[in-house]
Amino acid sequence: MTSSAPDVLRTLARDHLPERIAERWTRLLRPSFRLEKATGHAPVAGRLGGAPELPEDWEWPVWEDQGPLAFVASLDCAALPAGALDIALPADGTLSFFYFDGQLDDGCAVVHPGEPASWAGARVLYVPAGTPVAERPAPEGIRPYPEVPLTARAETTAPYPWHPVVYREFAPMGDDHPVWGEDFRAALWEHAGGTEHRIGGHANPVQGEVETEVAHGVLGGPPWDDPRIREEALRWVLLAQIDTDDDAGMMWGDCGALYWLIRPEDLAARRFDRAMFTWQCG
Repeated sequence: MTSSAPDVLRTLARDHLPERIAERWTRLLRPSFRLEKATGHAPVAGRLGGAPELPEDWEWPVWEDQGPLAFVASLDCAALPAGALDIALPADGTLSFFYFDGQLDDGCAVVHPGEPASWAGARVLYVPAGTPVAERPAPEGIRPYPEVPLTARAETTAPYPWHPVVYREFAPMGDDHPVWGEDFRAALWEHAGGTEHRIGGHANPVQGEVETEVAHGVLGGPPWDDPRIREEALRWVLLAQIDTDDDAGMMWGDCGALYWLIRPEDLAARRFDRAMFTWQCG
């Protein structure tokens, strides 16, 4: 949820939580890369919009019976320091993110983890380093987003207050636990903000924990109080979060964000076809 330097978050925890609780909470912090508009001589690690570079024999991602997906963003994995994250991101190669954004049907078809037939509406493509590629123009009917170069900045992220890892750590102590206290949550909220494109770390949800949404979908939509949902949610980590961005002309609903999640074992095996997608807006 909240991103900052680790010392800032640890200080925030010590200021609002009992010492032992603060120590336990800070163990839930996770490293990430925040992607921001590259200006001046800032190194470029990826970009929003523009035209993707794909192998010539690869087809543009399509949602069958709906149409082609829009190209959202790409990441140059080699531009990120190796080992800086706690997920097994490729050391090189390119990740490209595509999404059926409603251009072709005025937003009628919705991509959602609870609707398996819609899962083809969001894709992650990984092109290994050294693969010959060419810039690919968008298919007819798809307006490319303006290209915005991105630079990466290492940040430490804190979990959303109702993230499954917080429940696992503190729920046995009761819902009136200090980590869910109003003062602590308000302090976390004050440290959040700004356009938040992110690789790894904890997601910053708009409406609720995205891991739970994905878990509910992959389990086939059981009742929301099914304990399997929380267990499954703990198996998913954030791969990428792409926020609403004025410079790129991206507006996801009402100032929302796109989220791609993946199981760590699938990430390690480079099975990006198994990544799951959800999105939220205000």
